[in-house]
Amino acid sequence: MNKTKCLIFALITGFMVSGNVYAQELTSIQLPPPQMNKGKPVMEALKNRESRREFSAEDLPLQTLSDLLWAASGVNRPESGKRTAPSTMDMREIDIYVAKAEGLYLYDAGKHALSLTLKQDIRALTGKQTFVQEAPVNLIFVANLGKMEQAAAEQRMFYAATDTGFISENVYLYCASEGLATVVRGWFDETPLAKAMKLRDNQKIILTQTVGYPKNR
Repeated sequence: MNKTKCLIFALITGFMVSGNVYAQELTSIQLPPPQMNKGKPVMEALKNRESRREFSAEDLPLQTLSDLLWAASGVNRPESGKRTAPSTMDMREIDIYVAKAEGLYLYDAGKHALSLTLKQDIRALTGKQTFVQEAPVNLIFVANLGKMEQAAAEQRMFYAATDTGFISENVYLYCASEGLATVVRGWFDETPLAKAMKLRDNQKIILTQTVGYPKNR
């Protein structure tokens, strides 16, 4: 295969080509910019905020996923990199993993992009309720304790849980604004989930949160 055909093949299949060696599939998704001119007023979103445990299996459009993650903990002040959710001592220790049918992604707020960390469907491991394996998105909030050295050791889990609460509530309000269903969950087996995610010893799963369209909408 000559170089021209290799290039055409690369454009069609999404593979990178170098000589006769094909690299692995692209593992990064650049999310579209969040849409700032839509959604319900804050007071109406607060009125509609609720937990739902029945979800459609319909996937979320990429734009909706983009808006959801930006609302959760996206960069809203580019000059400083600060986020839509507060962070104790500006440690920014909470990472958002996105479990979907095609794999597990890590949200990069600075680039507003998703990086594939695991090409495997682990949604069923994110909770003990049956709906977790049917809903299109399960968010996993993971504390990177390596970013918390400035906090006293005995306070780190408290701060991580508090910061996760801010993020999960942002998700609730976004979902209430957009007519999506969501529920935050602490009922999961941490050890098998952390093992499947290949987390390091200094990473701790705090909570998970399911997001999707309401069932029978």
